[in-house]
Amino acid sequence: MTDYRTICNQLRAVTQGVKCDISNLANAAALLQCGLTDVNWAGFYLYDGNALCLGPFQGKPACVRLQLDRGVCAAAVRGGKTLIVDDVHSFDGHIACDSASDSEIVVPIYAASGNLYGVLDIDSPVYARFTDDDARGLEQFVQVLQQALFGAA
Repeated sequence: MTDYRTICNQLRAVTQGVKCDISNLANAAALLQCGLTDVNWAGFYLYDGNALCLGPFQGKPACVRLQLDRGVCAAAVRGGKTLIVDDVHSFDGHIACDSASDSEIVVPIYAASGNLYGVLDIDSPVYARFTDDDARGLEQFVQVLQQALFGAA
């Protein structure tokens, strides 16, 4: 079981006093890549007002721009909540940036204003890798990140 409390504390430590979004997102992605098992991609897509654009990440090169009409990230945004997909290959409209990814979890990120900021996206080469415990832990992680980015959780 993943120790999300420790990962969240590490994120607080590396973001304390840092006012650069790119630095905070890059360190957040690195903490997740190092702290989670069976993960082959961890990172962020940032909303530019029209689509989700690739932000800091750890893993193989990824799709640069995701429209909001298809894919797991877009579905999480449209639903306004964390989305776990046990088998991305059976997800209608899945965008395969890395064919080695078999499952995925996406957590939307909102600015203090309530506007969409982006998403946390994590892929795994293991089917059904992510659980409700992961969803809760990653939602807490995003709350810590929101505090660093916007001064509010």
